[in-house]
Amino acid sequence: MIAGHSVAVLLSFEGPDRYSSVGGLGSRESSFARALGEAGVDTTLVFVGDPGLPAVEKLEEHVTLRRWCQWISSYHPRNVYDGEEGKVNDFAGSVPAFVVDEIVAPAAARGERILIVAEEWQTAGALLNLDATLSARGLRDATTLLWNANNTYGFDRIDWNALRQAAAITTVSKYMKFELAQWGIGALVIPNGIHEELLEGPPRELVARFRAALHGKPALVKVGRFDPDKNWLQAIDAVAELRAMEFAPQLIVRGGREPYGEIVFEHARRRGLRVARVEASGDDAEAVASALGATDADVVHLQAFLPEPTLAALYAASDAVLANSGKEPFGLVGLEVMAAGGIPVCGSTGEEYAEPFHNAIVCDTNDGRELAEYLRASFGDEVRADRMRVAGYATANRYLWQSVLETLASKIAYAERSRRP
Repeated sequence: MIAGHSVAVLLSFEGPDRYSSVGGLGSRESSFARALGEAGVDTTLVFVGDPGLPAVEKLEEHVTLRRWCQWISSYHPRNVYDGEEGKVNDFAGSVPAFVVDEIVAPAAARGERILIVAEEWQTAGALLNLDATLSARGLRDATTLLWNANNTYGFDRIDWNALRQAAAITTVSKYMKFELAQWGIGALVIPNGIHEELLEGPPRELVARFRAALHGKPALVKVGRFDPDKNWLQAIDAVAELRAMEFAPQLIVRGGREPYGEIVFEHARRRGLRVARVEASGDDAEAVASALGATDADVVHLQAFLPEPTLAALYAASDAVLANSGKEPFGLVGLEVMAAGGIPVCGSTGEEYAEPFHNAIVCDTNDGRELAEYLRASFGDEVRADRMRVAGYATANRYLWQSVLETLASKIAYAERSRRP
């Protein structure tokens, strides 16, 4: 149980499917659901799933996946946000009745309490409708409703007055708490967590294979959507600056399909960097390593969907992982890098766990020269690098879901007491 709740429902657009996992939210929802299940809470994750997969799937003993909007997704096969408007409306109109009829009402009849956590602006309408339906059915007191903000996207589309009447509002960092305050909203901070299995690290032989493929060159990795907020141009500028310092780093990029990617690569060419597009089957780690080993380009655009073990091995094999966003609500990637034994480069917004030159490299600006200087000081200093890797691993241990769920329980208890007249 979590604060007296033996049943939980998570409402999210993103989820564990490749179709549904675009940013960090998919990873959060998957590991959050697993953590609740492992705590003995019967958990249902409702998300916009792959139209070609089963509508209902048992992920683990206490975790059930419910893929929603599949009839719409079949017309929009690119990813979860393809056809977004129609999905938002369908989600808001059809999810509440399902949750009330199939989950809340039976659990309440058994005398159980139900925790419902909705994520991001796309689910706000569904949560408002759910609150109204629960109240009409006399079931609202059997539930705890939370709405969680992982980012500021869509804030202008939310009816904030209605939302704060319907649910307790939470967020993932003090930075995001400040962002919500700009909209007149007070929020409870509950950080993201990572699953303890990440601490086992990637297979050593795979890490060694990637290091061999990099041919001893300083290696930088950057993974994420092609979005200006991710400071892609700073990463490119840093590589160019390092080359001018007579280093020869290789930047390995795995981005999305966003048009901004072409701006990034054109900027690299203008800075005199060689760009290569490399395709490989992400399900075959050896194929990825071979593809990387076959190019000496300064910037390698890796076209592959990388499963978690492969991605973690790449993190561990590199000299640094550039999670250098200019606006980062939490920075889950940084923790995942630390858990894998890598060194993250973070920005200075929501990554409250990042301590400069202790467990991470932290940039205060979007200037490529700042990033280049910090990387230059780290290249070749194995003592410093090992110290940061060890400290980072210890930090990752502090953000396991077991600890985060304790924070969640305390915040739920407060939210419930404050809701009572």
